[in-house]
Amino acid sequence: MWKVILGILVPFLGTTLGSLCVFLLRKGLGEKTSKALNGFAAGVMVAASIWSLIMPAIDASFKMGRFAFFPAALGFMIGILFLLMLDKLEPHLKINSTSPEEPKSKIKRTTKLVLAVTIHNIPEGMAVGALFAAFLSENMHIAFMTSLTLALGIAIQNIPEGAIISMPLHGEGKSKGKSFFIGVLSGVVEPIAAVITLSISNIIEKLLPYVLSFAAGTMIYVVVEELIPEFKEGNHSKVGVISFALGFVVMMILDVMLG
Repeated sequence: MWKVILGILVPFLGTTLGSLCVFLLRKGLGEKTSKALNGFAAGVMVAASIWSLIMPAIDASFKMGRFAFFPAALGFMIGILFLLMLDKLEPHLKINSTSPEEPKSKIKRTTKLVLAVTIHNIPEGMAVGALFAAFLSENMHIAFMTSLTLALGIAIQNIPEGAIISMPLHGEGKSKGKSFFIGVLSGVVEPIAAVITLSISNIIEKLLPYVLSFAAGTMIYVVVEELIPEFKEGNHSKVGVISFALGFVVMMILDVMLG
């Protein structure tokens, strides 16, 4: 069980490392580095959504015969709609945007950035929790390394996010310590969401295929809505594309070999 606890904390470590940039760097991670990290993480998350979440959800529903797709399809769409609803209800910015999404608000830009990161940290935490729950379940065939690889992929993606929060806060006049603390705090929701998902897995074990595909839907939403636009913006977009392909292939290989 201690391995699962450590695995759940891995994405939070990524946010913490990114937030440390406020002490180490003056101008952040750099455009190419940020695009490469986001691209690799997006590839990992897409591959994990297919092989680690959707396929196991379909396999676990084999008793439904030719309708075994139903839990995966329904859970996936609910995950997409859940993130869409959060986007509509919470005023926040896309990571590299200067204009807020609806609804309009008088909240400061940096506060909206914190909201943006916090909002999509929640489903990422749920995805990690769901995959570790599947690893612990007797009815699912998920390897620990498959769950850990997803956690590592999300951690890589969290590094630029932590920097994007802590460094602008310091630029607005907050101390480095306070900026670092707020950056770290934005990632706390991730292990909390993972633990909540993991803690109720025994209660909803029969619904685990829906939970896994729900997590896949939320991750695909984050990839399409946040990560792909980020690594395709401006110059050097091919860096993100190549990193995406590498992340996808690495996660696919690990999942097939270790799953």
